[in-house]
Order: sequence, then C-alpha cells, then structure tokens
Amino acid sequence: MSRALVALPVGFERFHRRDFINYQLNRAHALGFADRDELFGAATHIRGMDDCAAVFEDLSNRAAAEDRHRQAAGYARIAEFFTPPRSAEKTDRYRRYRQLLDTAFAGAGLTRHNIPYGGASLPAYALPASGPPNGGTVLLRGGFDSLIEEFFPICQRIAAAGFHVIAFEGLGQGGARVLNGLTFDHDWEKPVGAVLDHFRLGQAALVGISMGGYWALRAAGREPRIQRVVAWPPVYDWLYRVPSVARGPIRAMVRHRGFMRWSVRTRARLVPTLRAVVDQVLYMLDSDDPADVAEWFLGMNKEHLGSGRVSQDVLLMCGEHDAFQPPALARAQAKALVAARSVTTRTFTRAEHADQHCQMGNLELACGVLTTWLQAVDTSSTETSPA
Repeated sequence: MSRALVALPVGFERFHRRDFINYQLNRAHALGFADRDELFGAATHIRGMDDCAAVFEDLSNRAAAEDRHRQAAGYARIAEFFTPPRSAEKTDRYRRYRQLLDTAFAGAGLTRHNIPYGGASLPAYALPASGPPNGGTVLLRGGFDSLIEEFFPICQRIAAAGFHVIAFEGLGQGGARVLNGLTFDHDWEKPVGAVLDHFRLGQAALVGISMGGYWALRAAGREPRIQRVVAWPPVYDWLYRVPSVARGPIRAMVRHRGFMRWSVRTRARLVPTLRAVVDQVLYMLDSDDPADVAEWFLGMNKEHLGSGRVSQDVLLMCGEHDAFQPPALARAQAKALVAARSVTTRTFTRAEHADQHCQMGNLELACGVLTTWLQAVDTSSTETSPA
C-alpha cells in the first residue's frame, strides 16, 4: 500500500438492530476497514454479540484469501473485539489482526516502537509527515476498548497535514495488556511522559480519542511538554451524565462494595452490553471483583481530572447524538477549563453525518476540523473561542 489516502465513507448506517453491535460495525466501516454490503450481509447472521466473533473471523479469512488485506484486518478486529477478554482465543485473534494490519499498511511509512515502561513496554507507532511539514509532533491515543492500529487512517490524515505522528497504547490497552501484561492506571501523565522521553520530545500536541479525551486532559494538566490538547470527546466527570440530585447517592452507594458487587454482577447477567463493559474493565485492571468496575468509572471525575491545571490550547470535539459521551459532558468540560490559553468546542451534527460517538459516519470531516485547528491555533492567544 502506498501513502495515498483511501477515501473514508460518509454516513452512519443501520447495519444491525442492536445499537451496540451496530456501532461497532459502523466503527469498522467509518475507518475504511469494511465493505458496506459485506457488513449488511454479515449482520443477517448475527442475533447477538456471541455470534459476532465467528461470523467476522470467517469473513476475514475470505477477504484475506482474496488479498483484500484492509478488509481482512477490519473483520479480524471485529472478531477480536467480540472475543471475551480472558478467553483462549483473544491473544491469537489479536496477533492475527496485527499481522493483517502490517500487510495492509506495508509501505505506508509506519514504524513500530516499544517504549520501556514498568518492566515491560508500551506499543507505539511513528509516522512521519507526508504533507508540507509544520515541524510539530502529534501524540495520539485511543480510549476504553480501542486498539491503536485501528486509528491508522486518522494518523495518516494528521501526517498529511504536515505533522509527525506518534500513536501509542497505554496501560491496560491493546498490546500493552495483551502482550505485556500492563494493567490500567487513570494517571495518564505517566505513560505520556514515557512516550515524550523515549522520543526525546520537548513539546508535542496530544489527541485523546473516546475516553482518551479524559486521560489526555488529565495528562496535559501535569505534563508541561504538551502544548496543545484535543479531547475527542471529553468525559469531564461520569456523574455529569445523571441529574445532580443523584450524584451524592451514587457516590455513597459505590462505597458499599458488597451491594455494588451484587448489583454489577446481576445487571451484567441481564444486559449483554453491560457484561461486555464489565468484562473489559476487569481485564484492564486484572481484577475479578465486579465492585471495581463502578470504582473505575467513578475514578474519572472532575477532581481527579483537575481541569484548572490545563493551561494549553484545547479543542473539544463531540457529536450531538453521542450515546457514550454526550454533549453535556463537553459543555461541563468547557466551563471548567478556566486556565486554558484557548478553548474551542466543535459539536458535530446529524446533517454532517457526524453526530455519533467519535464522528463515526464522517471521519473525513472530523479529521479536517482536527488538522485545521492544529495548523491554525495561535499558541500566544489569550482568547477563548467556542465554535
């Protein structure tokens, strides 16, 4: 594959009746890793999440046999995603996915790095600027259940805008967890600092995708080498998804670990989507206690984040119908950034086909907004500029 960009599709599709499954299929489609008609065909064989891994492993094998490596990788990723984290197949499917990505992006200019950390290493990829160079470096990292490789198309668009890109995984994510056993830590200034040290960077911009938006802002408030930061989208505080009168009782409830253990375990049995979330958190933490899941989510809060410490230029990107990190969190985050040099908030709409989580449906537009902001932001500005 050359460095020429493969155009990304526009539109959020209704591949499957179940929203969670539908979003994951749109995720692969929007990033250019899946054929629209093949996804519609595969969806007819899927009744629930337990069917997904086998259906997409088969589709990946067929695509690979036809030398359609990009689609083969995309379907392998869906199969890996729906494989329970602690199952015997998880590591094998992860390794196969990476091998297919290596083939699909051979010649794209990516180089793999292993960043020493905690007696193991963090996986990272470097991609040099392919457009007129701006001389800047952009660090990019994903969120809750992402693998950094799936964001290569985004990395390519940042590189095409003239930036050197370093995409990496942190504690509890992707290869850092699967291959190297590193478990999660909310204090993301630690791995960000390790990346900056490894590449000997005196300054860089930091882009956090999905829940990575929270961790990126946390890191920016404690790592002065970060000059600009993007939360795509922000979390701010998970309790801001519920009415203010409920926040105190929820905090009190979480302290009763026996009750929370029973509650999380019971709800997870009844709701497959919640079961997947619970399993992922426990895997990231290397824990068997369901009570840890509630504590993990509530560990992402405004006090821990420390928005008042963020002094950089900030871009907040969100979708008007984001079911995971809704615009209310972005509005709260924007108000809390009282010390930022500038704050720009961009809310994407249904009319733009970009209203869903992380703008799956129109990533060309989202990447354009991101790179235009990275190129244009005036680091000496003292104004805030909501958009």
